[in-house]
Amino acid sequence: MHGFTLDGLPATLWKNGGGTTRQVLSWPPGAGLDDFAWRVSVAQIASDGPFSRFEGVDRQIMLLQGAGVRLTGEGVDHRLDTPWRPFAFAGELALQCARLGGDSIDFNVMARRALGRARVSVLRPTAPVALDGDFGLLLVLHGACRLQGRSLAAGQGAWWAGMPAAGGARRLEPGPADTGAAAVFVRWLPRADSA
Repeated sequence: MHGFTLDGLPATLWKNGGGTTRQVLSWPPGAGLDDFAWRVSVAQIASDGPFSRFEGVDRQIMLLQGAGVRLTGEGVDHRLDTPWRPFAFAGELALQCARLGGDSIDFNVMARRALGRARVSVLRPTAPVALDGDFGLLLVLHGACRLQGRSLAAGQGAWWAGMPAAGGARRLEPGPADTGAAAVFVRWLPRADSA
């Protein structure tokens, strides 16, 4: 299991200068934008403009902070203005992004369609929750949680790949005396498991 803190990940400038991205993971290790199977990142959108297109990739985006954005084009007209509500779309669509007021920070998941698919769920654990899957990522959004005995605060998380859960279940628990814990869980299902 690989732990991470969002603030500790390097921020890289977009090619068009419209924002920055912090890559959380790109699988398999060393994969770039042209050959990843699944990828998770957090982006700061600092200006209006076109979204990058990714042929054969399914995308999901979720607002973390800020007023959000409006995505339009090719049959899409969506206001991403409610935090923690994932929005799914095909990566090959030509979409324009317009900020609704100032910069926003978004959680992004991409899965190459031919290789598998990703499921994105927001969890608000009040009791232990089993996290299925040999490939997954968890990011704490609010409060504190425990994952397999590891304490995680907001902005911290962990990911795993090719790692079956011990005893058949990976457990997420709310932190001690915390009633407002929230986390986003991404499960990647390789093609053979995605039916």
